[in-house]
Amino acid sequence: MWKKRVLALIFLILGAGVAYFVYKSEYKLNPKFGQAGAFIQNHQFRLGLDLSGGTHLIYKADVSAVPAGQVSDSMNALRDVIERRVNLFGVSEPVVQVEKGGFVANGEQRLIIDLPGVTDVEKATKMIGETPLLEFRIEKGADEPQTVKVTSNGQIDLKVDPNDRFKSTELTGRYLKKAVLEFDQNTREPKVSLQFDATGTALFAKITKENIGKIVAIYLDGAPISTPVVREEIPNGQAVISGSFTPTEAKQLVGRLNSGALPVPISLLSKQTIGATLGASAVAAGVKAGIIGFLIIALFLVLWYRLPGVIAVLSLSIYVSIMLALFKLMPVTLTAAGIAGFIISIGIAVDANVLIFERVKEELRLGKSVPEAVATGFSHAWFSIRDSNTSTIITAIILFWFGTSLIKGFALTLGMGVLVSMLSAITISRIFLRGIDFVGGGKVARFLFSSGLSK
Repeated sequence: MWKKRVLALIFLILGAGVAYFVYKSEYKLNPKFGQAGAFIQNHQFRLGLDLSGGTHLIYKADVSAVPAGQVSDSMNALRDVIERRVNLFGVSEPVVQVEKGGFVANGEQRLIIDLPGVTDVEKATKMIGETPLLEFRIEKGADEPQTVKVTSNGQIDLKVDPNDRFKSTELTGRYLKKAVLEFDQNTREPKVSLQFDATGTALFAKITKENIGKIVAIYLDGAPISTPVVREEIPNGQAVISGSFTPTEAKQLVGRLNSGALPVPISLLSKQTIGATLGASAVAAGVKAGIIGFLIIALFLVLWYRLPGVIAVLSLSIYVSIMLALFKLMPVTLTAAGIAGFIISIGIAVDANVLIFERVKEELRLGKSVPEAVATGFSHAWFSIRDSNTSTIITAIILFWFGTSLIKGFALTLGMGVLVSMLSAITISRIFLRGIDFVGGGKVARFLFSSGLSK
Protein backbone atom coordinates (compact mmCIF):
# COMPACT_ATOMS: atom_id res chain seq x y z
CA MET A 1 0.00 0.00 0.00
CA TRP A 2 2.69 2.43 1.01
CA LYS A 3 4.54 1.74 -2.26
CA LYS A 4 1.72 3.40 -4.21
CA ARG A 5 1.96 6.54 -2.10
CA VAL A 6 5.75 6.59 -2.49
CA LEU A 7 5.39 6.22 -6.26
CA ALA A 8 2.87 9.07 -6.33
CA LEU A 9 5.30 11.21 -4.31
CA ILE A 10 8.14 10.40 -6.71
CA PHE A 11 6.04 11.49 -9.70
CA LEU A 12 5.10 14.67 -7.87
CA ILE A 13 8.77 15.46 -7.15
CA LEU A 14 9.76 14.72 -10.74
CA GLY A 15 6.99 16.97 -12.04
CA ALA A 16 8.13 19.75 -9.72
CA GLY A 17 11.71 19.27 -10.97
CA VAL A 18 10.65 19.60 -14.60
CA ALA A 19 8.65 22.74 -13.78
CA TYR A 20 11.68 24.16 -11.95
CA PHE A 21 13.88 23.56 -15.01
CA VAL A 22 11.38 25.43 -17.22
CA TYR A 23 11.35 28.31 -14.74
CA LYS A 24 15.16 28.47 -14.35
CA SER A 25 15.82 28.35 -18.09
CA GLU A 26 13.43 31.20 -18.95
CA TYR A 27 15.21 34.53 -18.63
CA LYS A 28 11.95 36.49 -18.44
CA LEU A 29 10.92 34.58 -15.31
CA ASN A 30 14.23 33.92 -13.60
CA PRO A 31 15.81 37.13 -12.20
CA LYS A 32 19.10 35.26 -11.69
CA PHE A 33 19.23 33.84 -15.18
CA GLY A 34 22.62 35.43 -15.86
CA GLN A 35 24.15 33.44 -13.01
CA ALA A 36 22.77 30.10 -14.22
CA GLY A 37 24.96 27.42 -15.79
CA ALA A 38 25.60 26.98 -19.51
CA PHE A 39 23.07 24.13 -19.79
CA ILE A 40 20.27 26.32 -18.43
CA GLN A 41 21.20 29.32 -20.57
CA ASN A 42 21.47 27.26 -23.76
CA HIS A 43 17.91 25.96 -23.55
CA GLN A 44 15.71 28.89 -24.37
CA PHE A 45 12.45 28.70 -26.25
CA ARG A 46 13.14 28.82 -29.99
CA LEU A 47 10.64 31.25 -31.49
CA GLY A 48 9.59 31.24 -35.11
CA LEU A 49 9.67 34.20 -37.42
CA ASP A 50 6.12 35.31 -36.61
CA LEU A 51 6.96 35.55 -32.90
CA SER A 52 10.56 36.80 -32.89
CA GLY A 53 10.44 39.12 -35.91
CA GLY A 54 12.71 38.87 -38.93
CA THR A 55 12.67 38.48 -42.70
CA HIS A 56 10.69 36.05 -44.86
CA LEU A 57 12.04 35.54 -48.38
CA ILE A 58 10.71 33.47 -51.27
CA TYR A 59 13.11 32.65 -54.11
CA LYS A 60 12.41 31.10 -57.49
CA ALA A 61 14.89 28.45 -58.59
CA ASP A 62 15.22 27.89 -62.33
CA VAL A 63 15.52 24.12 -62.82
CA SER A 64 14.61 24.13 -66.51
CA ALA A 65 18.10 22.91 -67.41
CA VAL A 66 18.10 20.16 -64.77
CA PRO A 67 16.98 16.64 -65.79
CA ALA A 68 13.61 15.74 -64.27
CA GLY A 69 15.08 12.98 -62.15
CA GLN A 70 17.64 15.32 -60.58
CA VAL A 71 15.34 18.22 -59.64
CA SER A 72 14.83 17.03 -56.07
CA ASP A 73 18.57 16.50 -55.51
CA SER A 74 19.38 19.91 -57.01
CA MET A 75 16.86 21.67 -54.76
CA ASN A 76 18.18 19.88 -51.68
CA ALA A 77 21.70 20.89 -52.63
CA LEU A 78 20.53 24.49 -53.14
CA ARG A 79 18.88 24.47 -49.70
CA ASP A 80 22.06 23.16 -48.04
CA VAL A 81 24.26 25.71 -49.79
CA ILE A 82 22.12 28.71 -48.84
CA GLU A 83 21.70 27.47 -45.27
CA ARG A 84 25.48 27.17 -44.98
CA ARG A 85 25.88 30.64 -46.48
CA VAL A 86 23.40 32.23 -44.08
CA ASN A 87 25.03 30.52 -41.10
CA LEU A 88 28.31 32.27 -41.90
CA PHE A 89 26.62 35.59 -41.08
CA GLY A 90 25.61 34.44 -37.59
CA VAL A 91 21.84 34.40 -38.14
CA SER A 92 20.20 32.59 -35.23
CA GLU A 93 18.22 29.49 -36.21
CA PRO A 94 17.59 30.24 -39.91
CA VAL A 95 14.95 28.14 -41.68
CA VAL A 96 15.64 27.24 -45.32
CA GLN A 97 13.22 24.85 -46.97
CA VAL A 98 11.99 23.78 -50.38
CA GLU A 99 8.32 24.55 -50.96
CA LYS A 100 6.54 21.27 -51.60
CA GLY A 101 4.13 20.91 -54.46
CA GLY A 102 6.33 23.28 -56.46
CA PHE A 103 6.35 24.32 -60.07
CA VAL A 104 8.50 21.77 -61.86
CA ALA A 105 6.22 21.87 -64.88
CA ASN A 106 7.09 25.53 -65.37
CA GLY A 107 10.81 24.90 -65.03
CA GLU A 108 10.98 26.42 -61.57
CA GLN A 109 10.75 25.56 -57.90
CA ARG A 110 10.54 27.79 -54.86
CA LEU A 111 12.75 28.12 -51.84
CA ILE A 112 11.48 29.69 -48.59
CA ILE A 113 13.97 31.37 -46.27
CA ASP A 114 13.15 32.65 -42.76
CA LEU A 115 15.80 34.75 -41.01
CA PRO A 116 14.76 35.43 -37.38
CA GLY A 117 16.08 38.69 -35.97
CA VAL A 118 17.06 40.10 -39.40
CA THR A 119 14.71 43.00 -40.15
CA ASP A 120 16.95 44.63 -42.76
CA VAL A 121 15.63 43.21 -46.04
CA GLU A 122 18.54 44.59 -48.07
CA LYS A 123 21.00 42.87 -45.76
CA ALA A 124 19.05 39.63 -45.96
CA THR A 125 18.88 39.58 -49.76
CA LYS A 126 22.55 40.49 -49.93
CA MET A 127 23.38 37.42 -47.84
CA ILE A 128 21.65 35.19 -50.33
CA GLY A 129 22.62 37.08 -53.48
CA GLU A 130 26.32 36.96 -52.72
CA THR A 131 26.37 33.20 -53.10
CA PRO A 132 27.97 32.71 -56.54
CA LEU A 133 26.77 30.57 -59.43
CA LEU A 134 29.82 28.78 -60.83
CA GLU A 135 29.54 27.22 -64.29
CA PHE A 136 31.86 25.55 -66.80
CA ARG A 137 30.94 26.13 -70.45
CA ILE A 138 32.37 24.74 -73.67
CA GLU A 139 32.57 26.20 -77.17
CA LYS A 140 29.63 25.62 -79.48
CA GLY A 141 30.14 23.59 -82.60
CA ALA A 142 30.31 25.20 -86.02
CA ASP A 143 26.92 23.77 -86.94
CA GLU A 144 25.17 25.14 -83.84
CA PRO A 145 23.18 28.41 -84.16
CA GLN A 146 24.52 31.56 -82.51
CA THR A 147 22.77 34.74 -81.48
CA VAL A 148 23.78 38.03 -83.12
CA LYS A 149 23.27 41.62 -82.02
CA VAL A 150 22.32 44.51 -84.26
CA THR A 151 24.49 47.56 -83.54
CA SER A 152 24.52 51.03 -85.05
CA ASN A 153 27.83 52.62 -85.97
CA GLY A 154 26.99 54.76 -88.99
CA GLN A 155 25.69 51.67 -90.68
CA ILE A 156 23.87 48.50 -89.67
CA ASP A 157 26.37 45.89 -88.56
CA LEU A 158 25.90 42.31 -87.32
CA LYS A 159 28.13 41.06 -84.52
CA VAL A 160 28.12 37.74 -82.73
CA ASP A 161 27.41 37.91 -79.01
CA PRO A 162 30.68 36.74 -77.31
CA ASN A 163 28.78 34.98 -74.54
CA ASP A 164 26.86 32.97 -77.11
CA ARG A 165 30.05 31.24 -78.20
CA PHE A 166 29.71 28.89 -75.23
CA LYS A 167 27.08 26.45 -74.06
CA SER A 168 26.47 25.13 -70.56
CA THR A 169 27.64 21.75 -69.28
CA GLU A 170 26.56 19.62 -66.34
CA LEU A 171 29.62 20.76 -64.37
CA THR A 172 28.63 23.52 -61.92
CA GLY A 173 29.57 24.67 -58.45
CA ARG A 174 27.30 21.96 -57.09
CA TYR A 175 30.21 19.52 -57.47
CA LEU A 176 32.87 21.81 -55.98
CA LYS A 177 34.63 20.24 -52.99
CA LYS A 178 36.84 23.19 -52.02
CA ALA A 179 38.57 26.31 -53.32
CA VAL A 180 42.08 27.39 -52.25
CA LEU A 181 43.93 30.70 -52.70
CA GLU A 182 47.36 30.25 -54.27
CA PHE A 183 50.04 32.44 -55.84
CA ASP A 184 51.87 31.83 -59.10
CA GLN A 185 55.52 30.99 -58.38
CA ASN A 186 56.80 33.09 -61.26
CA THR A 187 54.51 36.13 -61.44
CA ARG A 188 53.27 36.02 -57.82
CA GLU A 189 49.78 36.75 -59.12
CA PRO A 190 46.92 35.30 -57.06
CA LYS A 191 44.92 32.43 -58.47
CA VAL A 192 42.14 30.20 -57.22
CA SER A 193 42.60 26.45 -57.26
CA LEU A 194 39.43 24.32 -57.45
CA GLN A 195 39.01 20.72 -56.32
CA PHE A 196 35.88 18.82 -57.38
CA ASP A 197 34.21 15.88 -55.66
CA ALA A 198 34.04 12.42 -57.24
CA THR A 199 31.14 13.29 -59.57
CA GLY A 200 32.68 16.63 -60.52
CA THR A 201 36.05 14.99 -61.18
CA ALA A 202 34.48 12.54 -63.63
CA LEU A 203 32.57 15.33 -65.40
CA PHE A 204 35.68 17.56 -65.61
CA ALA A 205 37.76 14.70 -67.00
CA LYS A 206 35.13 14.03 -69.67
CA ILE A 207 34.85 17.74 -70.60
CA THR A 208 38.62 18.26 -70.91
CA LYS A 209 39.08 15.03 -72.86
CA GLU A 210 36.43 15.99 -75.42
CA ASN A 211 37.63 19.61 -75.79
CA ILE A 212 41.42 19.39 -76.14
CA GLY A 213 42.63 22.48 -78.00
CA LYS A 214 39.40 24.33 -77.26
CA ILE A 215 38.34 26.85 -74.64
CA VAL A 216 36.52 25.74 -71.51
CA ALA A 217 35.15 28.98 -70.06
CA ILE A 218 34.61 29.42 -66.33
CA TYR A 219 31.57 31.59 -65.59
CA LEU A 220 30.75 33.18 -62.27
CA ASP A 221 27.26 34.67 -61.86
CA GLY A 222 26.75 34.59 -65.63
CA ALA A 223 29.98 36.40 -66.52
CA PRO A 224 33.18 34.75 -67.84
CA ILE A 225 36.05 35.12 -65.38
CA SER A 226 38.52 32.78 -67.04
CA THR A 227 38.74 31.27 -70.55
CA PRO A 228 41.61 28.78 -70.53
CA VAL A 229 42.47 26.53 -73.47
CA VAL A 230 42.53 22.80 -72.66
CA ARG A 231 45.95 21.30 -73.47
CA GLU A 232 45.24 17.78 -72.24
CA GLU A 233 42.72 15.72 -70.28
CA ILE A 234 42.63 16.59 -66.55
CA PRO A 235 41.63 13.44 -64.66
CA ASN A 236 42.38 14.61 -61.08
CA GLY A 237 39.45 17.02 -60.78
CA GLN A 238 41.56 20.14 -60.31
CA ALA A 239 41.03 23.44 -62.11
CA VAL A 240 42.59 26.88 -61.78
CA ILE A 241 40.95 30.28 -62.09
CA SER A 242 43.45 32.98 -62.97
CA GLY A 243 43.00 36.54 -64.11
CA SER A 244 43.40 40.14 -63.04
CA PHE A 245 42.69 39.43 -59.38
CA THR A 246 43.95 41.42 -56.47
CA PRO A 247 44.79 39.28 -53.41
CA THR A 248 41.72 40.69 -51.67
CA GLU A 249 39.42 39.84 -54.58
CA ALA A 250 40.87 36.33 -54.87
CA LYS A 251 40.46 35.75 -51.14
CA GLN A 252 36.87 36.96 -51.30
CA LEU A 253 36.15 34.67 -54.25
CA VAL A 254 37.60 31.67 -52.37
CA GLY A 255 35.41 32.45 -49.38
CA ARG A 256 32.30 32.77 -51.52
CA LEU A 257 33.01 29.53 -53.40
CA ASN A 258 33.74 27.58 -50.21
CA SER A 259 30.56 28.88 -48.60
CA GLY A 260 28.72 27.27 -51.45
CA ALA A 261 28.25 27.80 -55.14
CA LEU A 262 24.64 27.66 -56.20
CA PRO A 263 23.77 24.52 -58.19
CA VAL A 264 20.91 26.34 -59.96
CA PRO A 265 20.12 30.03 -60.60
CA ILE A 266 17.70 31.76 -58.21
CA SER A 267 15.79 35.04 -58.26
CA LEU A 268 13.86 36.83 -55.53
CA LEU A 269 10.07 36.58 -55.85
CA SER A 270 8.85 38.25 -52.65
CA LYS A 271 10.10 39.58 -49.35
CA GLN A 272 8.36 40.33 -46.08
CA THR A 273 9.59 41.89 -42.87
CA ILE A 274 8.02 41.14 -39.49
CA GLY A 275 8.91 43.65 -36.79
CA ALA A 276 10.06 42.58 -33.33
CA THR A 277 7.18 44.53 -31.75
CA LEU A 278 4.59 42.53 -33.69
CA GLY A 279 6.35 39.31 -32.70
CA ALA A 280 6.41 40.26 -29.00
CA SER A 281 2.70 41.07 -29.03
CA ALA A 282 1.96 37.70 -30.67
CA VAL A 283 3.94 35.92 -27.94
CA ALA A 284 2.11 37.84 -25.22
CA ALA A 285 -1.27 37.03 -26.79
CA GLY A 286 -0.39 33.34 -27.06
CA VAL A 287 0.80 33.11 -23.47
CA LYS A 288 -2.29 34.96 -22.24
CA ALA A 289 -4.60 32.63 -24.19
CA GLY A 290 -2.80 29.60 -22.77
CA ILE A 291 -3.03 30.79 -19.16
CA ILE A 292 -6.70 31.76 -19.44
CA GLY A 293 -7.56 28.47 -21.10
CA PHE A 294 -5.71 26.46 -18.45
CA LEU A 295 -7.38 28.31 -15.56
CA ILE A 296 -10.87 27.88 -17.01
CA ILE A 297 -10.28 24.17 -17.56
CA ALA A 298 -8.87 23.80 -14.03
CA LEU A 299 -11.88 25.60 -12.54
CA PHE A 300 -14.28 23.34 -14.42
CA LEU A 301 -12.51 20.16 -13.28
CA VAL A 302 -12.40 21.20 -9.62
CA LEU A 303 -16.03 22.37 -9.49
CA TRP A 304 -17.43 19.36 -11.32
CA TYR A 305 -15.26 16.52 -10.02
CA ARG A 306 -14.01 17.88 -6.65
CA LEU A 307 -11.03 15.83 -5.43
CA PRO A 308 -10.54 13.90 -8.68
CA GLY A 309 -10.68 17.29 -10.41
CA VAL A 310 -7.84 18.54 -8.19
CA ILE A 311 -5.85 15.44 -9.12
CA ALA A 312 -6.58 16.06 -12.81
CA VAL A 313 -5.37 19.66 -12.50
CA LEU A 314 -2.18 18.44 -10.82
CA SER A 315 -1.66 15.89 -13.57
CA LEU A 316 -2.39 18.57 -16.18
CA SER A 317 0.19 20.89 -14.59
CA ILE A 318 2.83 18.17 -14.86
CA TYR A 319 1.76 17.62 -18.47
CA VAL A 320 2.24 21.30 -19.30
CA SER A 321 5.66 21.32 -17.59
CA ILE A 322 6.78 18.26 -19.56
CA MET A 323 5.64 19.80 -22.84
CA LEU A 324 7.41 23.11 -22.18
CA ALA A 325 10.58 21.24 -21.21
CA LEU A 326 10.42 19.21 -24.44
CA PHE A 327 10.02 22.42 -26.45
CA LYS A 328 13.28 23.62 -24.90
CA LEU A 329 15.27 20.39 -25.01
CA MET A 330 14.43 19.04 -28.49
CA PRO A 331 14.24 22.01 -29.41
CA VAL A 332 10.96 22.89 -31.15
CA THR A 333 10.57 26.12 -33.12
CA LEU A 334 7.43 27.69 -31.70
CA THR A 335 5.14 29.66 -33.99
CA ALA A 336 1.70 31.13 -33.35
CA ALA A 337 0.21 28.05 -35.03
CA GLY A 338 2.39 25.82 -32.86
CA ILE A 339 1.15 27.50 -29.70
CA ALA A 340 -2.41 26.94 -30.93
CA GLY A 341 -1.65 23.24 -31.38
CA PHE A 342 -0.26 23.09 -27.85
CA ILE A 343 -3.35 24.75 -26.37
CA ILE A 344 -5.61 22.32 -28.25
CA SER A 345 -3.57 19.41 -26.89
CA ILE A 346 -4.32 20.65 -23.35
CA GLY A 347 -8.02 20.25 -24.13
CA ILE A 348 -7.34 16.73 -25.44
CA ALA A 349 -5.49 15.89 -22.21
CA VAL A 350 -8.52 17.07 -20.22
CA ASP A 351 -10.81 15.01 -22.45
CA ALA A 352 -8.96 11.85 -21.42
CA ASN A 353 -9.45 12.68 -17.73
CA VAL A 354 -13.14 13.35 -18.29
CA LEU A 355 -13.60 9.96 -19.96
CA ILE A 356 -11.84 8.24 -17.06
CA PHE A 357 -13.81 10.06 -14.37
CA GLU A 358 -17.13 9.37 -16.05
CA ARG A 359 -16.28 5.69 -16.19
CA VAL A 360 -15.31 5.76 -12.49
CA LYS A 361 -18.65 7.42 -11.70
CA GLU A 362 -20.49 4.58 -13.34
CA GLU A 363 -18.58 2.01 -11.31
CA LEU A 364 -19.18 3.88 -8.04
CA ARG A 365 -22.91 3.95 -8.75
CA LEU A 366 -22.82 0.16 -9.00
CA GLY A 367 -21.56 0.08 -5.42
CA LYS A 368 -17.95 -0.85 -6.07
CA SER A 369 -15.16 0.28 -3.75
CA VAL A 370 -12.92 3.18 -4.77
CA PRO A 371 -9.96 0.93 -5.74
CA GLU A 372 -12.24 -1.27 -7.85
CA ALA A 373 -14.00 1.70 -9.42
CA VAL A 374 -10.70 3.42 -10.30
CA ALA A 375 -9.16 0.24 -11.76
CA THR A 376 -12.25 -0.64 -13.77
CA GLY A 377 -12.85 2.95 -14.87
CA PHE A 378 -9.32 3.32 -16.24
CA SER A 379 -9.53 -0.07 -17.94
CA HIS A 380 -12.82 0.73 -19.67
CA ALA A 381 -11.82 4.29 -20.64
CA TRP A 382 -8.51 3.23 -22.15
CA PHE A 383 -10.01 1.94 -25.40
CA SER A 384 -11.88 5.19 -26.12
CA ILE A 385 -8.80 7.26 -25.26
CA ARG A 386 -6.57 5.07 -27.41
CA ASP A 387 -8.82 5.24 -30.47
CA SER A 388 -9.51 8.99 -30.31
CA ASN A 389 -5.86 9.88 -29.69
CA THR A 390 -4.66 7.54 -32.43
CA SER A 391 -6.92 9.25 -34.97
CA THR A 392 -5.60 12.64 -33.84
CA ILE A 393 -1.98 11.46 -34.13
CA ILE A 394 -2.63 10.14 -37.66
CA THR A 395 -4.12 13.51 -38.60
CA ALA A 396 -1.10 15.32 -37.15
CA ILE A 397 1.30 13.10 -39.12
CA ILE A 398 -0.57 13.78 -42.37
CA LEU A 399 -0.57 17.52 -41.72
CA PHE A 400 3.14 17.48 -40.90
CA TRP A 401 4.04 15.41 -43.96
CA PHE A 402 2.07 17.37 -46.55
CA GLY A 403 1.63 20.78 -44.91
CA THR A 404 3.59 24.00 -45.29
CA SER A 405 5.91 25.30 -42.58
CA LEU A 406 3.00 27.03 -40.82
CA ILE A 407 0.93 23.84 -40.73
CA LYS A 408 3.93 21.74 -39.69
CA GLY A 409 4.37 23.78 -36.52
CA PHE A 410 0.76 23.19 -35.57
CA ALA A 411 0.93 19.47 -36.39
CA LEU A 412 4.16 18.91 -34.47
CA THR A 413 3.01 20.46 -31.19
CA LEU A 414 -0.41 18.82 -31.50
CA GLY A 415 1.09 15.37 -32.10
CA MET A 416 3.59 15.75 -29.27
CA GLY A 417 0.84 17.00 -26.97
CA VAL A 418 -1.40 14.00 -27.68
CA LEU A 419 1.40 11.52 -26.97
CA VAL A 420 2.38 13.20 -23.69
CA SER A 421 -1.27 13.64 -22.68
CA MET A 422 -1.77 9.88 -22.85
CA LEU A 423 1.08 9.51 -20.36
CA SER A 424 -0.32 12.15 -18.01
CA ALA A 425 -3.93 10.91 -18.14
CA ILE A 426 -3.35 7.16 -18.05
CA THR A 427 -0.23 6.94 -15.87
CA ILE A 428 0.14 10.03 -13.68
CA SER A 429 -3.55 10.53 -12.86
CA ARG A 430 -3.95 6.84 -12.07
CA ILE A 431 -0.95 6.79 -9.73
CA PHE A 432 -2.23 9.84 -7.84
CA LEU A 433 -5.74 8.40 -7.56
CA ARG A 434 -4.50 5.05 -6.28
CA GLY A 435 -2.20 6.76 -3.80
CA ILE A 436 -4.99 8.89 -2.31
CA ASP A 437 -7.18 5.83 -1.90
CA PHE A 438 -5.32 4.85 1.23
CA VAL A 439 -5.92 8.08 3.15
CA GLY A 440 -7.84 7.19 6.35
CA GLY A 441 -7.92 3.51 5.48
CA GLY A 442 -10.08 4.20 2.43
CA LYS A 443 -13.08 5.76 4.21
CA VAL A 444 -11.96 9.35 3.70
CA ALA A 445 -11.13 8.57 0.11
CA ARG A 446 -14.58 7.07 -0.41
CA PHE A 447 -16.22 10.21 0.91
CA LEU A 448 -14.06 12.59 -1.13
CA PHE A 449 -14.44 10.55 -4.31
CA SER A 450 -18.16 10.20 -3.84
CA SER A 451 -18.62 13.95 -3.37
CA GLY A 452 -17.15 14.60 -6.76
CA LEU A 453 -18.01 11.56 -8.82
CA SER A 454 -21.17 9.98 -7.42
CA LYS A 455 -23.60 12.43 -9.04
